[in-house]
Amino acid sequence: MCGIAGIYTRHDAVAEKALSRQIRALSHRGPDDEGLWRSGRIGLVHTRLSIIDLAGGHQPLQDNADHLTMVANGEIYNFIELREQLSRDGQPFTTQSDSEVILRGYAQHGSRILEQLQGMFAFALYDARKRRLLLARDRLGIKPLFYYQDDKQFVFASEIKGILAVLDHTPQPHPDALNQYLQNQFNSGRDTIFRGIKRLLPGESISIDADLKLTHQRYWSPLQVKPRETDFDSASQAFNQLFDNVMEQHMRADVPFGLFLSGGVDSAILAAALSRLRSEPLRTFSVGFANVEMRDELSDAERIARLFDTRHTELRLDQTQILHRLPHSVWASDELMRDFASLPTSLLSQHAAQELKVVFSGEGGDEAFGGYGRYRPGRLEAGLKNLLYPGSGGFRCRGHWRHPWPKRVFGSRLRQAQRAFRAPIIDAWQETPAQWSNMQRRQYVDLVTALPDNLLVKADRMMMAFGLEGRVPFVDHRIVEFGLSLPDELKIRSGQGKLFLKQWAEQYLPKEHLWMKKRGFHVPVGEWLRGDFLNQLGKKLANNAAINEWFQHQGVAQLIEAQHKNPRYSREIWSLMQFAIWHRLFIENPGSQPGPDENPLAWIGS
Repeated sequence: MCGIAGIYTRHDAVAEKALSRQIRALSHRGPDDEGLWRSGRIGLVHTRLSIIDLAGGHQPLQDNADHLTMVANGEIYNFIELREQLSRDGQPFTTQSDSEVILRGYAQHGSRILEQLQGMFAFALYDARKRRLLLARDRLGIKPLFYYQDDKQFVFASEIKGILAVLDHTPQPHPDALNQYLQNQFNSGRDTIFRGIKRLLPGESISIDADLKLTHQRYWSPLQVKPRETDFDSASQAFNQLFDNVMEQHMRADVPFGLFLSGGVDSAILAAALSRLRSEPLRTFSVGFANVEMRDELSDAERIARLFDTRHTELRLDQTQILHRLPHSVWASDELMRDFASLPTSLLSQHAAQELKVVFSGEGGDEAFGGYGRYRPGRLEAGLKNLLYPGSGGFRCRGHWRHPWPKRVFGSRLRQAQRAFRAPIIDAWQETPAQWSNMQRRQYVDLVTALPDNLLVKADRMMMAFGLEGRVPFVDHRIVEFGLSLPDELKIRSGQGKLFLKQWAEQYLPKEHLWMKKRGFHVPVGEWLRGDFLNQLGKKLANNAAINEWFQHQGVAQLIEAQHKNPRYSREIWSLMQFAIWHRLFIENPGSQPGPDENPLAWIGS
């Protein structure tokens, strides 16, 4: 797990100072080592978190015979099998690093090696003979990669900070992306919140030639998955072998690892598998909240920890700890992404990183196996929503800001971009094959929007801000393909979701845990956005230049007053607070970095 970045210029030699700035911007992703390589118009950098081949995995990796240079982030889980195959083909390996199979695989097969890689990764490989730079990202977008291009250069990095560090200007917010953030809590697709800075899409590679011409190629998509007819017994037998294989590969590491254990099904399944497949006690961590009315999941997590006799740690966080983590989590994300769970995840990651470099986490299980309540709407509800919002299938069609607040609060540019927030949902829905069910379409929409651009942003950035690698087995493309292909009747029935996975897991976990009502992980923000803190926040927002540039002053004041009377507008107000902090960090004072424990009001202004 690492940070990668680089620059490919049109005419001039790459400046070493610029590459060094990229290293500094990504140092938190790789505190163990750093590497820099440049040759004329191309330069690559790497910051390393050592997980496999601790002594010999320095990057950039080079193949002088074939004139190849590469930097990679992530883990190739089937590197042992690929290494054996490539060695038989005559490829000479010089390290024990999992990343070297990408370099040797490219030397043997060219970009076709992408189809053989199983893992989470983003890499950049320069082929000097072809004067071509190849960028690629894993199938589901577990690992991030961003790029920027103008008439002088092509710049890329694992995080947007690594691009901003070398630009001679600060990109302004993109109105469409900002509207998506407000209404969806994240923005999706190629465009980021920064004008001109793009995402490499999941399952995509980009080839950049000597003239900086870009060629995009999609080497994998969930759209390739074909629905299949099967029954539970046949599916269960196939999944036994698949899941064990995936877990055994994910456990490959030269350092100890642990598990973020919530009270839900997915992390409990991981606890069962990790305890069954290893001999020593598993290290587990859970998080809850102090002095709140809302029930947390600590008791459910503790029950699973006792069942498998794990070495368990509970963190119980209070209001100040959560709110004071906001500036750092905004900095860590780069992108505007309002997932309240980022805050406890950040605190949990900081704690776990004191003793571990790798943790497992349960993201992806609901998307792969149909766990969300939104996947099983009533026919009347789905039909009516589809009539009101054509082309969306009635799925994810309502924004988080409801009438009358967009008209009152949004400025003119945001009101003009109002239709933008549904565009990624409609585009994804319309891409799906005719033979798919609506259930599979809903899964697909989440797999290409909310999963990579929300949940996996949280999992990657919050953990990597403290040099902690997150492993998410349910986002392995083999697991996703299996779950997506299952018939609907094995996923949903009578108000229950994720049927197959729960029934399959009965061999390892208590039925009462598997079949209890799904609660999800919630952070009691609504209990905290009130009283004196809300009064101070209202005054700060009223005087904030960015808020007054993008929003209507009177409408913001009305929203704060409405929250005082009836605390039901927490996510709207939080969106404004987070935007103000983000704007301060990245637009007004680029390069600034808050500490992990700072008052969010201090980052909004006077």
